[in-house]
Amino acid sequence: MLVALRVLAAALILYSVWLAATTNFNMGNLLVWLLAGAVTAYAVWYQPINRWFSAGVGRIIGIVLLAGILIYCGVLVFVSVSGLANTTTGNEQAIVVLGAGLRGDQPTLLLRYRLDKAYDYAQQHPEMIVVTTGGQGRDEWVPEGQAMRDYLIEKGLDPERVVAETRSTSTEENFAFARQILLERGLPEDMSIAYVTNSFHAYRGGQYARRAGFQTVHSLPAGIPFMSILPCYLREVLAVLYYWVFKTSESGLMHSMVGILSLNKKFFYK
Repeated sequence: MLVALRVLAAALILYSVWLAATTNFNMGNLLVWLLAGAVTAYAVWYQPINRWFSAGVGRIIGIVLLAGILIYCGVLVFVSVSGLANTTTGNEQAIVVLGAGLRGDQPTLLLRYRLDKAYDYAQQHPEMIVVTTGGQGRDEWVPEGQAMRDYLIEKGLDPERVVAETRSTSTEENFAFARQILLERGLPEDMSIAYVTNSFHAYRGGQYARRAGFQTVHSLPAGIPFMSILPCYLREVLAVLYYWVFKTSESGLMHSMVGILSLNKKFFYK
């Protein structure tokens, strides 16, 4: 067991170094670094840590820590499974693609996964309107929604079908402003939509869509780059717990920490 623990610690350290060298700071990366530090410390001081947790105050803290880990793992499983629930039926009237950051004026790899998924579905259902969503971040050359629209058109979608929403700064606003656009395009109040995001984000995406007024929503979960899986899912657990408490990112501590907790917008992927 100790050998396996040390191998895991080494792998997490190497992964943490890779994240530090190739991405900007974000909450997902921070959680990976904390995990790497905890596993490394346990691998190095295995016996004294076990002795401390076996009696007295250490035992109480150990029980609390174990309970927290079990809860975290339980929510992690929920996030993983919920991303595959309530998927598309083919009867939706519109497709809403959630933004995920640009490098200059080009979609990040994470965002391209979403856009490629949306493109394939839109090709299968040529009657559906596509709304790309996202405003312009401080390190982006153009609004995300515009860059996403350009990407889909370059891939072959009819420009008349693709509408860019370019004002939003959060998932909640993505849906609220997209709904305004779709209503202006003549869709009914009870319209059915497919929303496209990465699988880890599908649960919260659906909740925010309903909060924005959409009554019938189905997820179209896209994949995720392999090297992004751990930070994205670790972060999403905290985001889901936060959502369950506050129901929104517009209140509580989250509102002042959006820049820190948001997904990294500068993945060095090509």
